[in-house]
Amino acid sequence: MMEDWYFGGMHWIWWGLWIILIFWIFLIPYPTPGQKRKKDSAMEILRERFARGEISEEEFEQRKKLLRENKKK
Repeated sequence: MMEDWYFGGMHWIWWGLWIILIFWIFLIPYPTPGQKRKKDSAMEILRERFARGEISEEEFEQRKKLLRENKKK
């Protein structure tokens, strides 16, 4: 009779580990296709536009200063 339950406890441990592994895989906060991205901050957008050459250095500095002033308020 005891021989039937010899690995019973280990069986539940393995099921628990698989469930934890599956939840961990699906609950990791990383971008997946079709998932909405967080909106970029204004400063990140400004830096990207400057890096792409869409705005001049003077305009970049002016807008950066304006963003910092608005952040303090």
